[in-house]
Amino acid sequence: MACRSCSSSLGRLPRRPVPSLRQQQPFVESTPRSVVSASTSSPARPPPPPPSCARGLHTTPAARHLQQQQQQRPKASGSDSAAAATKEEGAGGFAQRLASKFASAVRRPGDESIKSAVVGSYASYKATERLAAACAHQADYSISAADRKAETVPTAADGEEIGVGGGGVWHKDFDLPPTFSTWAQVSMLHMYLLVVRMRCVDDRDVHARWQSQLVDHFFAAAEERMVVAHAMASGGVRQRFLRDLFVQWRGLLLAYDEGLVRGDAMLASAVWRNLYKARADVDLRALAAVVSWIRACLVQFERMDDVELLTGGERVFAEVPAGAELATVDRLATGLSSSAAAVPESAAGAAVKK
Repeated sequence: MACRSCSSSLGRLPRRPVPSLRQQQPFVESTPRSVVSASTSSPARPPPPPPSCARGLHTTPAARHLQQQQQQRPKASGSDSAAAATKEEGAGGFAQRLASKFASAVRRPGDESIKSAVVGSYASYKATERLAAACAHQADYSISAADRKAETVPTAADGEEIGVGGGGVWHKDFDLPPTFSTWAQVSMLHMYLLVVRMRCVDDRDVHARWQSQLVDHFFAAAEERMVVAHAMASGGVRQRFLRDLFVQWRGLLLAYDEGLVRGDAMLASAVWRNLYKARADVDLRALAAVVSWIRACLVQFERMDDVELLTGGERVFAEVPAGAELATVDRLATGLSSSAAAVPESAAGAAVKK
């Protein structure tokens, strides 16, 4: 209720007649719509009611607009239904199509469109994960959970934990202990052979992407092994070991590159320093077999084209087993011994005098 001054001010305002509810909403009448349309001369639709009147009796304009759109929308044809069904397949259908395209790249290495699909980010991630797993499998080992719980894990002279080898040639034939450093050095040696061949890929961006993802997979596996096999819970300690391992990887690249360029003697020296930790009691027969195996793998990689390398390069490690090179070294050593024994003593003495 207003005061007297307000009432006098309000009395000066122009007054407009307020229509009744029946006049505001002529379509609320009980008369059917068909009868009203027939008796009305004007075909125009009545104006919409103000928002303050009878709001609960009718739908809002937005709801009516949405209802009209749904009524006017055409029905989906057979092709549209098929497209919708294909869309609903989701990630499973996409994965199947990607897998079939990736498999076709191996069958048709000359197709440029398939090649571009192979070197894509998703395909390269999965393929390098497979290559890194093949490299890490060569010198795999494990540590007994019972020894870990009882704190009786054997250690080497330098304090490194010794596990149980998986029965590979690197532990049996090449006299390497089943330790983390052996696993890392053997894995990085296999990765190095892949990287050497990847450098020859025509597209430099592809080479950089694949090498980077291959190294990332290896270091992820190394950190996981630190946690699972060696119970290294401290993240700071793991990061320190990973930094040292990365320095070893960079030095290994330079050392093996120098050995490939300067000859087998230099390559054997690099293998002795990295793989055998410069041990004084190293088996020269095993050392020569590793050098021969490196050369044989590189020859096999050279015979592959780029797409074949990126989609199935790990099979070279199965086609050229490292243990078979021991027989090659024995055969060559026997031939050298026979040749040395066949030289007359007089000729040998003359050669010494010269």
